[in-house]
Amino acid sequence: MKVFLVALAVLCVCGLVYWLRHRECAHRHGGHHSHSHGGAFFSIDVLAYNSKINGWNPGFKVGFSLLLLLICVIANNLYVSVLVILITAYVTVVMGGVHFRDYLSFLRVPVAFLILGSIAILFNFSSEPLGLWFLNCHFFYVYISHDSLMTTLYLWGKAFGAVSAMYMMSLSTPSTEVFGVLRRVHVPKLVIELMNMIYRYIFILMDTQVKMKNSAESRLGYCDFKTAVYSFGHSMSNLFVVSMKRASQYYDAMEARCYDGDLLFLEAEKPLRREQLMAAALVVLLLAAVWILKF
Repeated sequence: MKVFLVALAVLCVCGLVYWLRHRECAHRHGGHHSHSHGGAFFSIDVLAYNSKINGWNPGFKVGFSLLLLLICVIANNLYVSVLVILITAYVTVVMGGVHFRDYLSFLRVPVAFLILGSIAILFNFSSEPLGLWFLNCHFFYVYISHDSLMTTLYLWGKAFGAVSAMYMMSLSTPSTEVFGVLRRVHVPKLVIELMNMIYRYIFILMDTQVKMKNSAESRLGYCDFKTAVYSFGHSMSNLFVVSMKRASQYYDAMEARCYDGDLLFLEAEKPLRREQLMAAALVVLLLAAVWILKF
């Protein structure tokens, strides 16, 4: 029964991926374009402002995302994790209108960390052949046991579920609205200001690096490996200086707009709708039922 349900979940994921890819190709051939052009870098806020669910109440989106994250982590259930991934992907891509290739590009970073982090959990060492799969390395055996495989699957499920829940929030809710929600729940002002500054400076740093790389590429700075290493070294040596200069300009712009230590943003009124609460309640009940049954 468990094997059948896992296979069914995998087929559902594959079907969703195929449908989203087909939808993406249709949009691309129909004349739609991505949020980037000319090699420039845009922050996540661009996708959040352009999201079709940007008009939803920000407190609802933040609270619902955090609730899904907590359920996914606390449940420690592979089926719950798969459901969270599918639900959040549907809300972000289908309802929110985020391009599927952009959504996948955001998942590359956690995938890289998960692969590196799960190697030590998945593989074990022994002096004799054991487990579901093993590799003879002359002096020892590298093997994968049933327990290590299931632990890795559960880890991947929880990690992807949590990341998907956070992407559902960040790709549909601008950072200013997130900070407004934190202010309304009485998070200390200093913490909010530090979060905003760090968030902005991260994107300043990334935008500076992208522009410097584009400038080097336009001068054939990456035509071969030796030249690429040379260009990369010079870019990194100048990145800190250029970023500090841009950060100083950013702070000067804030002071020119009467910044006195309080970060205040203009927020539009976005009422909480009854159907949104009902849909969220149904999702939570579904996840709770799967968690309780445990198959």
